[in-house]
This record gives sequence, C-alpha cells and structure tokens, in this order.
Amino acid sequence: MVAPKAGLNMQIQSYKHNGQLHRIWENTIVLKGTETVVIGANDKTPVIESDGRTWITREPAICYFHSKYWFNIIAMIREDGIHYYCNISSPFVYDEEALKYIDYDLDLKVYPDMTFKILDEDEYDEHKRKMNYPLVLDRILHNNMEQLIKVVRQRKGPFAPDFVDSWYERFLTYR
Repeated sequence: MVAPKAGLNMQIQSYKHNGQLHRIWENTIVLKGTETVVIGANDKTPVIESDGRTWITREPAICYFHSKYWFNIIAMIREDGIHYYCNISSPFVYDEEALKYIDYDLDLKVYPDMTFKILDEDEYDEHKRKMNYPLVLDRILHNNMEQLIKVVRQRKGPFAPDFVDSWYERFLTYR
C-alpha cells in the first residue's frame, strides 16, 4: 500500500458496507503517513454528504487512522477541551486519490474528562440487517469497540495527555 507523505493535502472518503459513498472531507493535511498509521489535521474544511449537502467543520481536528484497527479517531479542539469522535470502521486504505474507510455506524463520543458514550446502536442494527453484515464482521466490530474503550480508559494513543497538542503544534507549522 502507498502511504501519504507528510505535508500532503489529502481527501478523506467514508463509505458504507454496500460500497455507497457516505461522506467526503475535502482538505486534511497529512502530519504523519506510513503504511500503518496516518495522522492528519484540518480546520474549517468543507464536508460533502452523500446527498450533496455540504457543511464546514467548526474547529481544528486531529485525525488518527490505523491499518490494523477497526476504528478511527477524530480529536476536535474546542474551547472547553478536546472532544473525541470515534468511528467504528474498517481499517483505512490510501490510494493516492484519498484515504478511504467503511463507516459501520457505531460511534464512541469521548468528552474532555474522558467519560464516553456509545452512539448510533440503532443505526448499526438497522444497517447490519439491511446490508447483511456477516457474523464474523459483527464480532470484529464489537471487539474493536471494546478495544477502543480500553484505550480510552488507559489514556493511550490519541487519548494520551500530550498527543493532540503535539500534533496540533505540528499542524500549525503547515498553515
């Protein structure tokens, strides 16, 4: 797999299990790009929904993608602290057009005090039924939610105290 290079302005594309394009983030600066991990950042970037609606992100965000884990993490830097939105998703692929992943609806919202809430379980159950997720995929996704919660509780990886601040400082050098 090709890895995006630091400094590259890449697009992020989210798909659904049936192959339908779900959402596109237009501009994310690559801060670290390897075949295993991509860390990017954006601020006030245009987002295009599958129905054609567009909106612009409100705050700076550090994005963490891994080729082995079935989740990605978006750390949004707000005045009251860092809020995390974690998508249960396929591992990313990068093909020079964009960084791509499949969004499986289950999400974990993590607040600045590291409390969290699982979101969209109803949407997950609906899509699991409609798109016939295999049992093995269902197990993988739920196991990765458990792994993600463990990482939050241990404050490791993107949840480590200085992770977001240090990557945000690097992002500022590209602006």
